[in-house]
Amino acid sequence: MGDVGGLRRWAIGLLLLAALCLPAGCGNASSSDSTRAEGPAGPAEFDERAAYELVRRQVEAGQRPAGSPQLRKLADELVKLMPRGRFEPIPGEPSLRNVVGSVPGEKPAIVVGAHYDTLVKPKGFVGANNGAAGSAVVIEAARALAAAPSGGREIKFVLFDGEEPPGAIPKSAAAFYRLGLRGSRAYVAAHPGETEAMVLLDYVGHKGLHLSREEASTPALWSQLVEAAGKVGASSYFDEESTAGILDDHAPFLRSGVPAIDLIDWRYHGHSLTDTLDKISPRSLEAVGGTVVQLATELRAE
Repeated sequence: MGDVGGLRRWAIGLLLLAALCLPAGCGNASSSDSTRAEGPAGPAEFDERAAYELVRRQVEAGQRPAGSPQLRKLADELVKLMPRGRFEPIPGEPSLRNVVGSVPGEKPAIVVGAHYDTLVKPKGFVGANNGAAGSAVVIEAARALAAAPSGGREIKFVLFDGEEPPGAIPKSAAAFYRLGLRGSRAYVAAHPGETEAMVLLDYVGHKGLHLSREEASTPALWSQLVEAAGKVGASSYFDEESTAGILDDHAPFLRSGVPAIDLIDWRYHGHSLTDTLDKISPRSLEAVGGTVVQLATELRAE
């Protein structure tokens, strides 16, 4: 973990990178990681290079359990990268906080989120895909959408704290819901009736990524996502098939009656010490990021 000054220099450098790099949309993305294809961009530009840099910096911070000093220091920098960034507290968990950004518009809002904490065990877990990748895509999608023409529905961007329980993963779903998902449960409780739809990003950055509909995810919203992927040339990363249901940060939204989807490739071994930066593909980040920007743009216009 570097010092706060180093983190601040990294954040400033990343902002300059985002400003100076040539835009790179998600045109004609394929599951191959060896080449970069050209094609039509989405309605706003997603920069996978900046997203990859964000993954790298989070991994460099080391293991980041909820409430840990290293996660709080990192959050102090991540909040600066969010449009209208701020912290929201988690009641009963004074060391935990959600990072929230927004693009203004009509309510209720579209929520795009991911968790930014890591597992407590195993020791040394750095969560390149299970934590960092989803968070990086949310932040870079927020930058792209904030730069797009204004108008339409509000979009909220949320990095949830405390998705992972404060110990070993419970064996029962009920115990996991009660001990984990702390940030998403707190957000839903604090914003009743304020969310139109929710898009969750979890295991979305690895090589060989392919996303099917998580069983509990709202079918109609998932179909809109697949259509959005086609519009930015990322169809090969998504399909309409369903896969096993997973208890994740979209669950509190679903339980409150909000349509929600979870982008997670459960084939990836996201609870292993092998979840390291070398597993991450800028191409996967590009495909997911470009698709989410396209979807959010369409949802805010409805």
